[in-house]
Amino acid sequence: MELYEELTQRGLIAQVTDEDKIKELINNGKAVFYIGFDPTADSLHVGHFMALCLMKRLQMAGNKPIALLGGGTGMIGDPSGKTDMRKMLTKEDIDHNIECFKKQMSRFIDFSDGKALMVNNADWLLGLNYVELLRDVGAHFSVNRMLTAECYKQRMERGLTFLEFNYMIMQSYDFYMLYQKYGCNMQFGGDDQWSNMLGGTELIRRKLGKDAYAMTVTLLLNSEGKKMGKTEKGAVWLDPEKTSPFDFFQYWRNVADADVIKCLKMLTFLPLEQIKDMEGWEGSQLNKAKEILAYELTKLVHGEQEAQKALDAAKQLFVSGGVSENMPTTKLPAELVTDGTVKLVDALVATGLCPSKRDARTNINGGGISVNGEKITDDTAQITVGEYAIIKKGKKTYHKIMI
Repeated sequence: MELYEELTQRGLIAQVTDEDKIKELINNGKAVFYIGFDPTADSLHVGHFMALCLMKRLQMAGNKPIALLGGGTGMIGDPSGKTDMRKMLTKEDIDHNIECFKKQMSRFIDFSDGKALMVNNADWLLGLNYVELLRDVGAHFSVNRMLTAECYKQRMERGLTFLEFNYMIMQSYDFYMLYQKYGCNMQFGGDDQWSNMLGGTELIRRKLGKDAYAMTVTLLLNSEGKKMGKTEKGAVWLDPEKTSPFDFFQYWRNVADADVIKCLKMLTFLPLEQIKDMEGWEGSQLNKAKEILAYELTKLVHGEQEAQKALDAAKQLFVSGGVSENMPTTKLPAELVTDGTVKLVDALVATGLCPSKRDARTNINGGGISVNGEKITDDTAQITVGEYAIIKKGKKTYHKIMI
């Protein structure tokens, strides 16, 4: 099967321009493509996962990825899909986040010997002369047309700053610069980026002529990806210090039944034939498919050893009811403990199982919390820790606490 056909069958392609040219480039390993990542946190998260897996697939077929880090656009903020203006980050914050991104991306993409590039758009955006930019680039953008873009229409009623309004121009300029500096002939992004991406293609063609060989492809990255990676505890991060390999494994082990096959197709590197064999699985077989999904993705992010530890811990915990050394564990601060006991509300907040004491009380009163197998509904309860105690939230979330 040709690569482009496989990407389509895996449900990754949403819209394309110049499909025949794109097929030719991708299938023959001639695409030099970029995907942008704005460094708004110090870790990538599950919402970035589809883009990283796509870059890996394309590189394995001989195509050249460019990971564009938004040191410049990150100082503006992308209004796409946002209801409020993004928090303004300092340059120091952005630089720190970029360094964190680089380490994580290297688990997916091979940057050795020029097989892939990592580029920071601060290199060309931060030194721009504003008036020159308006004359050189701004003249090619119609305000009327920009206002029809979905990414701006969503924000018009709540308020769109002029700073954010410039994001489309900055992103378009990125593609123009990457085309000229590195021969980048293709861009990928989520379907909420379509207008921004078309702007880049149009800018290249307007400035360099109709023969400029630039194409755009959008993926079901954000429409699907935004459904991923959000839990009651917050985002699911790729950094093991933020989301442990066990919690990462459990996130994928607990995906909805209807999403299992879709996630296997989009995110794993298992052959499509093997995944299609699972499409009719039900009951315990479907749980096995979830286990396969969780193992494959944990292996991809954290390595085979951590994936096996997470699998073993899950089996020990959920099958035999035992306690595993690999399950998430929190050592409680001394100030929370009195004579070997701790307030359950404090323990829930300290472990991150609940974001606040108010949320902890709600979960306790609602019957959603058990300690060492016993359900507790008194939100003033003190629990004895001993060597350790196991807190269970809901049906599937376990956490070990120690003094």
